[in-house]
Amino acid sequence: MSTTEKFTKLFSELKGCDEDDQRQKIEEMIEILNEMNIDEMDNILNMEIYDEIDKMIEEQKLPMEEATSWTKNIGRCKALKSLHNNCFDGSLLCIRIEQIIVDENEKEKGEMNEKLLIDLYECCFMMYDHYLPHDFLSLCIPCLLKVSLKKEENEEAKKDVEIALLALSSFALWETLEQELYLNEIAEIIQYHQEHHNLTQLAYQSAWQFLMILLYIDKSLEEVIVNELHFVKEARMELEELEKSVNWKRKEEGKGKKEEKEVWIIKRWIQTLEKFFLSCSLWNEEYEEIIGSIVGVFRASKDKYREICKGCISSFRGVVVNRYAKIEGLLKGGAVDVALEEIIQSSFDCSQIEDYLYFFRDFCSRLKEKMENESDEAKRKEMKRKVFEKMEEEGYQDWIIGFHRCVYERKSYSRFLTEDIEDYYVFI
Repeated sequence: MSTTEKFTKLFSELKGCDEDDQRQKIEEMIEILNEMNIDEMDNILNMEIYDEIDKMIEEQKLPMEEATSWTKNIGRCKALKSLHNNCFDGSLLCIRIEQIIVDENEKEKGEMNEKLLIDLYECCFMMYDHYLPHDFLSLCIPCLLKVSLKKEENEEAKKDVEIALLALSSFALWETLEQELYLNEIAEIIQYHQEHHNLTQLAYQSAWQFLMILLYIDKSLEEVIVNELHFVKEARMELEELEKSVNWKRKEEGKGKKEEKEVWIIKRWIQTLEKFFLSCSLWNEEYEEIIGSIVGVFRASKDKYREICKGCISSFRGVVVNRYAKIEGLLKGGAVDVALEEIIQSSFDCSQIEDYLYFFRDFCSRLKEKMENESDEAKRKEMKRKVFEKMEEEGYQDWIIGFHRCVYERKSYSRFLTEDIEDYYVFI
């Protein structure tokens, strides 16, 4: 049986089970979700599933406590693998959870079920795919940060902190949040870990991802992120440690859960770095080093995990389109080299060629921008020369001419990519 068939079979058996059997089957379903790839998860986690869970609660065939724990675990799988499919939003289970949250918050302070509220807040953050309203965020962010501030070393506390931070890294934001809601707390969480290493790798990555969501809206956070919390240095160390811990050469049938989780954490770091590159205005030599670390991940993952390569190229493009970024870091860090190697080796039907073309189009555009400062202009010309020589050595221009003839003249490629062949060239 496929993983999807196993999941469906277990789900269909839930109604006729007692609580112990239900709990066992739910644990098995969560394990199956952990093993699924993102496409399998997208297919199985539909609105019908959530409505059916709600129906079992309504018919008293599934305790609310068990349903909440189950939903939180589904949310964890969704958040870890960055699945967005909008199926939970508006489902009957979603409506029920929202109402319970409202009811609990209307109670007097001493009557509130705080543990239930934390569980439901985590469910909402990890399950929702739409923007959450400001009033809701101002209620639950301080609550989840309070959980994340736990400093106990036992495994249960670490697990609580990890899920709270994973939830905080999963919400969508469309307006600025008051910094007093979160900044002191998240800074304390990150700095305490830097001194004591109390967080799991996923929890630490999630803490940073939470800050990147906020930075994307509030650029005033960059000073704290870069100069006080030392994001670039920390991200580089984490990425390099994770890369070393994965057996990239393993056979597919030999996958281990620990290794698989580390691969997902690497994917999340790459996504976090892309957000940062798009948002940052402070730029120094550390950025070249982290470009080199991303290049290392690219080379290690390209035989088994093409989606990681796609993320790496997207992060490089985040540097290119950010007008504050110094693009020589892409040359010194090796990003131009790996992009050239890949695009030259690819066949014309490669699904990822578009990402490389976007990168080279934008990179070449930046190289053509003249600098006002005489010294900077000299550096730009020298960089153009080096890039031109690399492209000439790899046969890049011949490839572009062939690609243009085969694809653009048939009008069969993306309408967002320019048809002017010179946009993908560097001239010296």
